[in-house]
Amino acid sequence: MSIEYTDDGSPDRGDSWLDDARWRLARIVEVLRGSSVSAEGYDPDRHGPLVSFDGLDGYEEVDRYWVNAPFAFVSVNHDERHNEYRYHVVEPELTEFEHTLLTDLFEDIRDTLIYRADYDPEDSETVLKEHLEELLGQYGVEVDTNTFYRLFYYLYRSFEGFEQLDPLMADPHIEDISCDGYDIPVFVYHDDYTDIETNRMYGREELDNFVIRLAQQSGRHISIGDPVTETTLSEGSRAELALGTEVTPRGSAFTIRKYADEPFTPATLIDYDTFDLNQMAYLWLAIENNKSLIFAGGTASGKTTSMNAVSMFVTPRSKVLTIEDTRELTLYHDNWLSSITRESLGEGDDITMYDLLRSALRHRPEYIVVGEVRGAEAMTLFQAMNTGHTTFSTMHADSVQTAINRLENEPINVPRAMIQSLDILSVQTLTYVGDERVRRNQVIAEIEGIDQRTGDLDYSRAFEWNPEDDTFSQFDSEVLDEIRDERGWSHAEMLREFRDRKRVLQYFVEREVTDYREFTALINEYYADKDRVVDRIEGRLQADVEETMPGSASDDVSGE
Repeated sequence: MSIEYTDDGSPDRGDSWLDDARWRLARIVEVLRGSSVSAEGYDPDRHGPLVSFDGLDGYEEVDRYWVNAPFAFVSVNHDERHNEYRYHVVEPELTEFEHTLLTDLFEDIRDTLIYRADYDPEDSETVLKEHLEELLGQYGVEVDTNTFYRLFYYLYRSFEGFEQLDPLMADPHIEDISCDGYDIPVFVYHDDYTDIETNRMYGREELDNFVIRLAQQSGRHISIGDPVTETTLSEGSRAELALGTEVTPRGSAFTIRKYADEPFTPATLIDYDTFDLNQMAYLWLAIENNKSLIFAGGTASGKTTSMNAVSMFVTPRSKVLTIEDTRELTLYHDNWLSSITRESLGEGDDITMYDLLRSALRHRPEYIVVGEVRGAEAMTLFQAMNTGHTTFSTMHADSVQTAINRLENEPINVPRAMIQSLDILSVQTLTYVGDERVRRNQVIAEIEGIDQRTGDLDYSRAFEWNPEDDTFSQFDSEVLDEIRDERGWSHAEMLREFRDRKRVLQYFVEREVTDYREFTALINEYYADKDRVVDRIEGRLQADVEETMPGSASDDVSGE
């Protein structure tokens, strides 16, 4: 007796209870007999594609790329009539039989993995394939290679990935992912197409379970009684979670701000025109010489990215301590202590940023980096500035004056006299240049002190962005004058120091060096032997110029 299947691959159980009983008996016989499982390595040339897509009606496909080859790709489509884009994830399609089989496999494999003592997450792919092959053999079903790998993909996506959100999390072009409630399409922010609707959507039970899972896997508590939490996911992305309809009437919701696998370096920010060479050389000198600074800006303006990037200028052996609500900062520094706030889980009190900042001062750090100031911790931060600690932080503000007003008023309430210890305030913006959405450093301001006539806080602009022609203007700098006096440099020496740092940064940009490890290594080498590094870089840059000159060897196409 053997099992027969319908055209769509599902088991043909007949129409009567007798046929159903016969099918069950045949199923038992198959299980006892075992099966042949095709788990050989997948080869698209031999086995054919696992996914297919014929396009969306009424849309023109404008982009297509893999996010998890050979299982999942993204198709970006444009509706010219409504001038809107759609982000369409394409994954393997399962037959009804494969869906049923997948449900059984999920339950059995989950129970096995929970109780398996030697389970190694580093080898999860191999372990999952072994379990899948073993269970298919026990079930007694015949599957080909394509079916095996389709089943494997969905199991791996559930156990080791982010379920139906997994392709979006794997897409390097996506910065933010937003789910606003039950049965509402998920939206993403794409670096080429900005805000765009996807074909991902969650039902009530699925979305509730997913939000709870994200919270639990990152060590946070969320419930109907405590329905909102902020957390950092296992791969570093930042997530804001809401459960149920208490505070989000349309249902559970989440927003995930993606964490870049490769962090931006200062050279990357120059290449993207967020800063120019002069601004970054200025920030390098300021950080090297212990000037405190705050990056301000609106949501998604790149504040934290910039602060993380310029932290690569911190001198190699300096002790750095970071304080955050949720982990976003990643410093590539040997002498770095990271600390994160903690909510009370029934025992003890909450550990707040204020608590961590007070504790940080006892660690005797040279640099204190605070993820974002927005409350009582700002007072302690400015007290640290006033006692000689170099501090970096971010805050929400769209201009220099707005930032100062926020610092002076509720709920931050830093006395005006203490704000004088802040050296630099950099304001960033997310804006448009033509039709392109870009991030720009709007202004770098220097805090100069309190005007004796008006009592207001004085500041001057060292750099300013010109939106008309997308350029940056540079003005006189009190900070650079202070550095020159503190280091005992002449005016000519100061100009040479500034020029040398610009040359190093120019080298990174022209050579398209974006790897943070290579960037940090050369910066540390610069601190060890500046002259050697500058001479080597100038030699390489000059060689690059000579190679591109007319008549150079690279231009000789005569073959002689």
